[in-house]
Amino acid sequence: MSVEPTLSVFQPNIFDGKVAFVTGGGSGICKGITEALMRHGAKAAIFSRSLDKIQDAAKSLSSATGKECIGFAGDVRSYTDLEAAMKKARDHYGKIDIVICGAAGNFLSPAENLSANGFKTVVEIDLLGTFNTAKAALPYLKESQGSLLSISATFHYMGSPLQVHCAAAKAGVDAMTKTLAVEWGHYGIRVNAIAPGPIAETVGLQKLTPKNIDYSDSLMPIQSVGKIRDIEHASLFMLGPGARFITGHILVVDGGHWLTGMGTGAPPAMWRNAGSAKL
Repeated sequence: MSVEPTLSVFQPNIFDGKVAFVTGGGSGICKGITEALMRHGAKAAIFSRSLDKIQDAAKSLSSATGKECIGFAGDVRSYTDLEAAMKKARDHYGKIDIVICGAAGNFLSPAENLSANGFKTVVEIDLLGTFNTAKAALPYLKESQGSLLSISATFHYMGSPLQVHCAAAKAGVDAMTKTLAVEWGHYGIRVNAIAPGPIAETVGLQKLTPKNIDYSDSLMPIQSVGKIRDIEHASLFMLGPGARFITGHILVVDGGHWLTGMGTGAPPAMWRNAGSAKL
């Protein structure tokens, strides 16, 4: 059921002339989405905290796709950082058509041992960062009648131990997605989100899988863990003309994992004894 790495189900020029601004675009899932957009014709601006890393990522994306990519350093918790980067990207390219809110932070911790600062940090990066990105992008998306896509998660669809901070933040992202879709629809802006499940080749899966849990293919209803390529294809659809009539939707791309009710898969004996989060 897997898709060959070189195969695309989309026309190669589907995003010709489009410009994407992507937070978290220097690594992982969001770098993959950025590359997919560029391979299908888009130019891109990516945003992350480390200037060196984001510039290196921009160069590698341009080299891999033959399309232009520029990088900006900043913190999604700072509205002024995003406002400045978005303006520079708009001035450089002349417009912004697509905005992806993908910057995120997370770690494992039982709620009992989670510090207030640890909870606040994840909520500020994941939820406040998404709002800051959306708000900074609004003037440019109004110009282009563009599309906003957030990266959510499935932790809040069930009781996922060790994830109260991220679950709360991503539940907020889902609620924001629906609200902004209603409020901004009259501008011609579509607002959606994708909720990935366990995705191989990501730091998130490596960091957020308890040591005694093995996300083997047999544990997944579809008999396979996800690949970044799966999220790329879902994103291309949600951002493309085929989804013209879709807004306010959270698309779960997890091979049916959340339907099993497994959460993080962490048994009580493990998470009850987990250490405190220090932030």
